[in-house]
Amino acid sequence: MTATRRTVTLALGAGAALAAGGLSMSAQAAAPTLGSIRRLSPALDAVIAPDAKIEKLADGFVWSEGPVWVKDGQYLVFSDVPANIMYRWSRTDGKSVFLQPSGYDGPPTKIFREPGSNGMALDARGDLLVCNHGYRAITKLDLKTKAKSVVVDRYEGKRFNSPNDLAVAKSGAIYFTDPPYGLEGLNASPAKELSFNGVYLRRADGSLAVVDDKLTFPNGVALSPDEKVLYVAVSDPEGPVIMAYDLGADGLPTSRKVFFDAGALHKAGGPGLPDGMCLDTEGRLYATGPGGVLVITPAGELIGVIETGGPIANCAFGEDGKTLFLTADKTLARVRLKTTGLVF
Repeated sequence: MTATRRTVTLALGAGAALAAGGLSMSAQAAAPTLGSIRRLSPALDAVIAPDAKIEKLADGFVWSEGPVWVKDGQYLVFSDVPANIMYRWSRTDGKSVFLQPSGYDGPPTKIFREPGSNGMALDARGDLLVCNHGYRAITKLDLKTKAKSVVVDRYEGKRFNSPNDLAVAKSGAIYFTDPPYGLEGLNASPAKELSFNGVYLRRADGSLAVVDDKLTFPNGVALSPDEKVLYVAVSDPEGPVIMAYDLGADGLPTSRKVFFDAGALHKAGGPGLPDGMCLDTEGRLYATGPGGVLVITPAGELIGVIETGGPIANCAFGEDGKTLFLTADKTLARVRLKTTGLVF
């Protein structure tokens, strides 16, 4: 989901599948663990048990991204953006290729730096909404037929850069970010048609509005449980922050502020930059950033870090809602939490 890399995840126990080689539970009784959990506040005790482990489920990816749990089928889909592959993981079957190519499917071209699918989310019908670098669009994927269709690909007649991440509101509205990470040359790409890297709102009626056109590298995006606040990660090493927007009745911001400044963590050498994120039902933010997955309270206090030892791109809740899946560079991992995440 960007020019940076990140990570996150934990353990569900000895009955899990090791997906790295596509092994099932019968072939592998217990998955290996990695990393550690850094506790910065006693408040983390309500989130993660002291003996929680980060469990490695699969590896061998170029840059894993965009995890989303599919309840109808009990499996996870996620992207390998540079490899142009969408993967599927389940407890029973482990890792398998779900869709290839996941993004660009045309003749050879030098336009793309990362041609595949990136961030994903389910809509109310159960179809998969995909930030599709290769289509430079938000696309819809029928999970049964794997048929693709374009939801939106232009703003005022100009093609998007490379939509990166999205969040779906209960109304069906879609918030999404559009940095240039999919394009070879990034901002200097001759294929870039828009002068800015935007955050957008596509309303349920199909109308499109700009939420913010002033961010340098907007990346991950998420809505608070009451959908009154929109969070947007900025993956800029010169200003690595998470923004928060108070939303009005029309879905657009009434105010904006820096919710969390990750500059100090970045300067301290933590791997990765602000990227993907998700929330639990209490409004805590699980945001990938320098060092791993940053666990941040609704008040903006960092209470802990889920560390895999490298950058983590994105995270998502799944299974019974208490498992946090982590797409961590070349690895897929998970960590078991005490809280329940927002699973749509």
